[in-house]
Amino acid sequence: MLPLLAGCTYYFDTGLDRQLSRRVEERLNRDEGLPLEQVSETPPVSVEQALPKFKEGRARSGRTLPPVKPALSEAEGPVLSGAAEAAESEAKVPDTPPVLKAQPEAGKPSSLKPVDTQKRDNPVQTESGLPSAKTAPVETEGPTLSGVEEAEGKLKSKVQPETSKQLSIAQARTLALENNLDLKIAQVDPKIAATVISQEEAKFDDLIFARVKYGSKNTPAQNLDVITLTPANPDLKGEVDKLTAVPQLTEILEMEAGVVIPLRTGDKITVSAPFDEKNYFRVIPSDQYLSALRFSISQPLLRGGGIDNNVAGIRIAQYEQQAVDVKTRLQAIRVLAAVERAYWGLYVAWGELDVRLQQYENAADNLAMVKKRVAEGLTAAVEINRAEIGVAERMEGLIISETTLKIRERQLKLFLNDPGLNLDSSTLLVPDSSPTLVEFKFDREQLAQRALAGRLELLELELKLAADLTKIDYLRNQTLPMFMLDYSYASLGRSTSSFGGAFDQTTSGDFSDWSVGVRMEMPLTNELRRAQLDRAVQERLQRLTTSQLRELNVRREIYDALDQVGQNWQRILAARQNVLLAGLNYDAELKQFSEGLRTMTEVLETLTRLGEAQLREVRAIGDYQVSIIDLAFATGTLLGHSRVGWDKSAEGS
Repeated sequence: MLPLLAGCTYYFDTGLDRQLSRRVEERLNRDEGLPLEQVSETPPVSVEQALPKFKEGRARSGRTLPPVKPALSEAEGPVLSGAAEAAESEAKVPDTPPVLKAQPEAGKPSSLKPVDTQKRDNPVQTESGLPSAKTAPVETEGPTLSGVEEAEGKLKSKVQPETSKQLSIAQARTLALENNLDLKIAQVDPKIAATVISQEEAKFDDLIFARVKYGSKNTPAQNLDVITLTPANPDLKGEVDKLTAVPQLTEILEMEAGVVIPLRTGDKITVSAPFDEKNYFRVIPSDQYLSALRFSISQPLLRGGGIDNNVAGIRIAQYEQQAVDVKTRLQAIRVLAAVERAYWGLYVAWGELDVRLQQYENAADNLAMVKKRVAEGLTAAVEINRAEIGVAERMEGLIISETTLKIRERQLKLFLNDPGLNLDSSTLLVPDSSPTLVEFKFDREQLAQRALAGRLELLELELKLAADLTKIDYLRNQTLPMFMLDYSYASLGRSTSSFGGAFDQTTSGDFSDWSVGVRMEMPLTNELRRAQLDRAVQERLQRLTTSQLRELNVRREIYDALDQVGQNWQRILAARQNVLLAGLNYDAELKQFSEGLRTMTEVLETLTRLGEAQLREVRAIGDYQVSIIDLAFATGTLLGHSRVGWDKSAEGS
């Protein structure tokens, strides 16, 4: 009994690599998350904790670098030493400033009122927690230049949003999984792959056939062959006679029903039951009923023989389906990573717009202050022109930042494809999630091994290699000659009264017809099948080399992503320190301007440096988020807090 069960199991088993199939199932059922805190060798370090150490001096990487400029002399002093002393001596600047907030306040409109007609009751503080870089609040006196008023009027007409929508990173992922068109396109691929499996399995469907034929023949008399009789009567022996067919009317009814059963061993079994009825009229009327039960089997012995060769198409289709499932999961991860990059790109755009707005307002306050001092006779009138130039320059940057915001917002809307968010709608998307501003220390080799085990591209390539091996085995069998064993048997019956009598005689087994034979076919050169086999072997060798190259690329991507994470973290610290020092410098220049020691041009230069430092900090924060996303993607996952699952029913598996 056990051997019978084992044989049945082997007959219906398509022979997939069980270990590989188990790995695919485990990988598809695994949570797509990279737990940063767990893979970090040390506890995460915040910007506030890392900044004091960064001020002391950036740690060396341990790499051998080419010769650089000799060390500074004592007269030159260490780099940034003067700025650091100024920062330490300034009591109102904290050692650990708050995190720069790149997005605007919830529901904060981006429209601008004319600077010279509004009152500034409260000085604007920088989003990075810097001390206010503005003068005391004053009211504007006197008209402004017509060019500035006209530009401000145009700017105001452009940035009047109707509504705003707070959007967290989790909400963005959810909307993308539900509505993203790239994902919907990818989800059709598993359904298509499933139809290929059904198509291959249908080759072993049983075929039921039936035929009915009715005919009538009215033949005249016909001369037949001349014969020599060999009768039992010796008197007639040697007589030569001619046969003549008499005129005859014949009606014929032929029927047959049966089934063809293809087996996974390559056999083809046919079982049928033919029935014939012939009715003769004229001269000697007679009826004849014939029936039979036929059984035949054809067994390939070389080419096309065996279960493995006949289920090769099913096995290859199943490997392809698993590869498509993996590819679909990879597309989901790729889309979600693109959504997260677009989200933080929008975050950076909001931050840049906020910085540009602060720059514009600071320049406008300076213009108001200069006009007041000119009216009081404390400053030369030329300073008004300089201040006007500063306002106009910052207005251009503000307009560019607003357009950049719209473009990045539209890109995110395209990924989300939310029916309530048209690409050109006036609804503003405001990022609501805070960036991850902590430093992680990763084991480079551990992450590389994690990537080699988790990258879906490598798993997809492994499935294709398994399919290639099955294809090579099948094509190797096809190079053999065709050697077919045929056997047929029929039990016959006849009656002159009815089909029932003929069938009774058939089941009695008194009359039979059987045969057994062998057929052989082989091409003279067999070049076609040998060429197909050689091509499959070369394709597999090519794919093996591709697998090695892809593993190297995975390692390179991991190491590049780790270096980018480290670089962007250092950029955040450098930019934060730069913002602190630039803010102190701007306040000092503004104070010296009020004392008549500096011109407005010099003040605006320090204001520009402050804005550039703030922009670098915003961009460094955004790039740091993107680099963490790239690191997770390089390992074949998403960020640990994403918790993205995948419903296999959506794949059509």
